[in-house]
Amino acid sequence: MREFFHTFFKGDTVIWVITFLLLGFSLLSVYSFVPILVKIEGGTPFKYLFKHFIYVILSVVAMTWIHRRDPALFSKTSRFLFYVAIALLIFTFFFGVKVNDAGRWIRIPFVGLTFQSSDFAKLALIIYTSRLLSRKQKVLDSWKEGFWPIMLPIIIICGLIVKDNFSTAAMLFAISLSLLFIGRVPIAKLATLIGGGILLFSLIIVVHKAAPGLNLLPRYETWENRLLNSYKNTEDIVANAQSMNAELAIYNGGFFGQGVGDGKLKEYIPEAYADFYYASFVEEFGMISAIILCLVYLILLFRIIRIALKSDKLFETYLVLGIGILILSQACVNMLVCTGIFPVTGQNMPLLAMGGSGLIMTCASLGIVQSIARRQQKETKKLADENILTHDN
Repeated sequence: MREFFHTFFKGDTVIWVITFLLLGFSLLSVYSFVPILVKIEGGTPFKYLFKHFIYVILSVVAMTWIHRRDPALFSKTSRFLFYVAIALLIFTFFFGVKVNDAGRWIRIPFVGLTFQSSDFAKLALIIYTSRLLSRKQKVLDSWKEGFWPIMLPIIIICGLIVKDNFSTAAMLFAISLSLLFIGRVPIAKLATLIGGGILLFSLIIVVHKAAPGLNLLPRYETWENRLLNSYKNTEDIVANAQSMNAELAIYNGGFFGQGVGDGKLKEYIPEAYADFYYASFVEEFGMISAIILCLVYLILLFRIIRIALKSDKLFETYLVLGIGILILSQACVNMLVCTGIFPVTGQNMPLLAMGGSGLIMTCASLGIVQSIARRQQKETKKLADENILTHDN
């Protein structure tokens, strides 16, 4: 069995084990957390479980296929992936499927499934930014030759996402800045950019409020209400229903949880299987299990960082670190929203929330990490064999 596993699944064994464990557990938890979806959209829990199972299979296939590719391919195709991401975001802008006034999804013909273009754009931007950082190390002090050529793709992608998904755009922008910091972009330039960005966004908000007919930020009122409801101690139960129920679910879980399928508040939490996954998880599995879950994500991050630091190529190091930061950020935001520390956003729990494009792209990202780990294993084995031959001679 061990030889079979190592034959088909190269790279870091711990990452494979964590991925399969979380995906397997997601089948149980999603089946348990979908009563609210059944209540709103109809159907049966098994219907949504089967749909999620299809996404899990697609995710595993994507991860397995990608991890067998040469890491150099990701660098070579990074610009193409970036252009595809822009095209998908523009298409979504005009023809996307709208849910709650947000057009974030593209409906795939004939199969009845939807794809969130920003999920693909996040990975494409990290790949392209990593390539640019590795190629422009010597000119990062130059605004014209180094900084702006790296920064403009980030601004374009985040600008196309922000209209309908502010939280994703803000998180992706912060991750990109973290990657630039790791890539040794001068802090003064980053500070100047952040200050200019804050002023520009403030100006857009002022114009939106002064001329609402322009509809520059169609979801601004939603963002404002979420922020105010989160940090104001308001007694508006309707406005705070999501956050209050999520916090009550965590409290109701106690140390050991209510048991699988026995959670009650999950039936009143919108997106209990996705945006509020952590609250539903704690209610049914308890605080001890929640701590274990946090440790699992930290172990996953540690293994990813280990692969990044082991690489002898800057592109691979930046790419792997960017993917690790992205996955951990999504998990942290989901937890912070459920515990009431962050305002409500639309970030799912990686590898655990009900499947969709986010699940597929997370596994694709891990496939890239494993591809780089696989190359490192090959080189290590080659060096070991050469040392043996040299010793024998």
